[in-house]
Amino acid sequence: MDLRNRGDNGPRTCNIFPYVLVRPGGFAPSYALSKILGDLLMFSSRSRKSFLGALLLAGLLLLGAATAQSQDVGRKIVKKVIAQYPAILKSKGIGGIVRLKAFIKPDGSVRDTEVIGGNPILAESAQKAVLQWKFTPASSETTMEVSVVFDPHSDN
Repeated sequence: MDLRNRGDNGPRTCNIFPYVLVRPGGFAPSYALSKILGDLLMFSSRSRKSFLGALLLAGLLLLGAATAQSQDVGRKIVKKVIAQYPAILKSKGIGGIVRLKAFIKPDGSVRDTEVIGGNPILAESAQKAVLQWKFTPASSETTMEVSVVFDPHSDN
């Protein structure tokens, strides 16, 4: 980065950003940061908005992933009841994964479930099983996503 000296102890200005003053011993932006910011200012307004929008979206996705991951770690399953596999579906080789949202009370019992995805016939069986599950106690009610797997080739 080219800094012009304005005297021994006077302020210096950056060639790319003339409004940035750099005093001796003070913070000087790195060349890489100046290059990125300079390139960003050269984009058209539409490109700049697209870039900033993508950057914001990436940040929100990372924040959402961190929040979802931390929520799953909080409650451990203490008692897990195996879902009853409907015999007709198992004999025909129909299986799948049922995703449920479980509403867990502070004492660890499941208050309610909500189907997020999966086969509706298998979902009923999965809900009946998850309502009997027990989780570790917590200070307040929590919500957790759980998956129940129905494998027609397993022994259960």
